Amino acid sequence: MKVALVHDFLLRYGGAERVLKTLMDMYPDAPVYTLLYDKKKMGEEFPAERVVTSKLQRFPRFLPGMHKFLFPFMPSAIEQFDFSGFDVVISSNSAYAHGIVTNLDTTHICYYHSPMRYAWDYTHKYLKEQNLGGIGELLASRLMHKVRMWDFLAADRVDVPIANSKTVRNRIKKYYRQDAEIIHPPVDTERFEPHELHEGYFLIVSTLTPYKKIDLAVELFNKLGKRLVIIGDGPDKARLQRMAASNIDFLGFKPDDVVNEYFENCRAFIFPGEEDFGIAPVEAMACGKPVLGFNKGGLSESMIPGETGELFAEQTLESMEAALTQLLINEKNYSAKKISEHAKQYSKKAFKKAMKSLVERVNIEHQ
Repeated sequence: MKVALVHDFLLRYGGAERVLKTLMDMYPDAPVYTLLYDKKKMGEEFPAERVVTSKLQRFPRFLPGMHKFLFPFMPSAIEQFDFSGFDVVISSNSAYAHGIVTNLDTTHICYYHSPMRYAWDYTHKYLKEQNLGGIGELLASRLMHKVRMWDFLAADRVDVPIANSKTVRNRIKKYYRQDAEIIHPPVDTERFEPHELHEGYFLIVSTLTPYKKIDLAVELFNKLGKRLVIIGDGPDKARLQRMAASNIDFLGFKPDDVVNEYFENCRAFIFPGEEDFGIAPVEAMACGKPVLGFNKGGLSESMIPGETGELFAEQTLESMEAALTQLLINEKNYSAKKISEHAKQYSKKAFKKAMKSLVERVNIEHQ
């Protein structure tokens, strides 16, 4: 069985890239097709010899940090990849990857991290954040309408849709009118051991983008004066650093072994955004650490309030502070061992078993 993999972008390392890395391990001969690739940042985890890029890669350094302005060209760019000769193509999609064109002899399985967020869930918020002005916003709205039309039609090219959570399955149903199977993303739970002790700090591990709502956590910890460690990079980093008081440390990107140590020694993990699944909170739970998070999206599925941490109902300072207070009250009642056991249902082994079974079944059905 000849397999190819497709991923939107290889520009920074996050949860979606961890899923892709697991798929690459499962199919070591499969090439990875992507719109844009930053070899300097991603070459170690995603070797250049396995990566096939689109024509957009020819843009000078693909306008570092500005790739979002290429989005009008991305639908046509993803359609130009040729998958003749492949039995199965697995796309890893948050935006464009599901729009590939395959022939009758090739089965297209799409693993949805999410439908395109800024075209659907966040379209009005996204347009406001651009500060385009009257005519600019009108033109951008028109362009976004066309992107939504393309995205809806692109979803219909998928033979087998897979959602990473119930939340994403519901979005696929709403926006694409399709039913999807659920396979939770792989979390390398085996690399963690439960740790009862901590060094007093709270931890965030995340890409630093506005929708992650890291600014809410910064506001709260500015107010409380408790130590917060933030690991990760992204376009929102400079703004967040300007906001932060001296009790908040920004460490930037760190390799897994360093991140592991911070997970093991933190007091609790903070997750203020709405995520489609949320791999980092499960990694924290694998270390036996309680999680403070927003009660929406995938986290509402993977957490048990009162046992694995606490959830807050609204993305407000008051709601988050009340939940943190509850977490600190319950702190002595949490069991690191029980929290860690709970996380194991999302293991890499479970993901590989489910994906392998599905791919083999679908390949036989489409022969």
